[in-house]
This record gives sequence, structure tokens and C-alpha cells, in this order.
Amino acid sequence: MFNFSFKALLLSAFIALSPYSVQASGVMVFGDSLSAGYGLEPGQGWVDLLAQRVQEEGLAFEVVNASVSGETTSGGLARLPDLLDLHEPQWVVLELGANDGLRGMPLQIIEANLAKLAETVQASGAQLVVVGIRLPPNYGPRYTDNFFNLFPKLAETFEAPLVPFLLEGVADNWSLMQADGLHPTAEAQPKILGTVWQVLADVIR
Repeated sequence: MFNFSFKALLLSAFIALSPYSVQASGVMVFGDSLSAGYGLEPGQGWVDLLAQRVQEEGLAFEVVNASVSGETTSGGLARLPDLLDLHEPQWVVLELGANDGLRGMPLQIIEANLAKLAETVQASGAQLVVVGIRLPPNYGPRYTDNFFNLFPKLAETFEAPLVPFLLEGVADNWSLMQADGLHPTAEAQPKILGTVWQVLADVIR
């Protein structure tokens, strides 16, 4: 026999009516320091601004920032499965590869790791969104151009939307970059969000 108390029934009704119970799993941003908000105050990064934008748009899901400063594609491969199990996102914004490139890792390895990350995302049932990254020009045009081309190739292979370059209009403007020349300032974050939102808005709507 079932023995539900009146209190338990009230709790069940509250959960059923709670706005949290109807929220979709949402967007998980899986990146490195460019998405983790390196050198910024809490709440200033573009992913934080994305969460605000989603709320302002009245979209009923959460934004999870699973980015870690210094993350590489190999490190991402180790972390991703558990994060997908934990958050069960509908969309995964993949922003990795910059640290591999800065270390001069062979492009074949970066490409293979990115492909494994994409496969893992899609196997979970989430939709993949690929974010492109450029390296500083001092790495030489042959390496930097081939590195940059990895991302549209990945998006094409996995039939995923592509943000062509995360730091479009930012990386070449020193007033929007921190002193290290690699990380954008707080002032640059709304522009970065705008670049991502141009692609992501169509995906999540």
C-alpha cells in the first residue's frame, strides 16, 4: 500500500510547479582561460554575460561554465565525460585548443583530440557548437594558418555551428587586451559575447 503523507503530497506539488523543474539542461561552455575569465573579476567574463543574456531573453535554461584556465584538449578529454554526466547539457560550446597551439603541439594531435571531444559531446546527445581560435603571429603563418583551419574543418566534419573566431575585433585591439597580450580585458567581454551570440542565438532558439 502507498502511504503518502499530506506533507509529502504538498512537497511533490511544489516541485512540479517549481520553475526549476521545467528548465532545460541548457548550455555548457567547455573552454580554457578565454572562457574561464582569466584576470577578470567574478561576473565579468563573457560566459557570465551569456547567462545574463539568456535570463533577459526569458529562456528557461541555465548556463554552466565548465572552463578551466590552462586547459588543453587532452585535459579536456579527461574531464568531459564526467561533466556531461553531471550537467546533461543540451548544447556544448567547445572552446579549446589555444593552449595546445601555444605549446607548439603537433597539429595532428590537436586535430585528433578535438575530434574525440566532438564525438564525446555528440554521443551524449548534446548539440555541439565549435569556437575558432587564432594564435599570435609570432608562431609563423604556416603553423598559425593551419591551426586556425582546424576549427571550420571540425565544424564541417561534425555538422556543427561555428563561431569563426572568438576574439574577432578584440585580439587586434591592444586597448581590449590585458598586458600579457593573450587575454581580453573586462571591456572586451560584451564584444566577445556578441560574437558568440550571433551564432548561438539561432541554435538555442
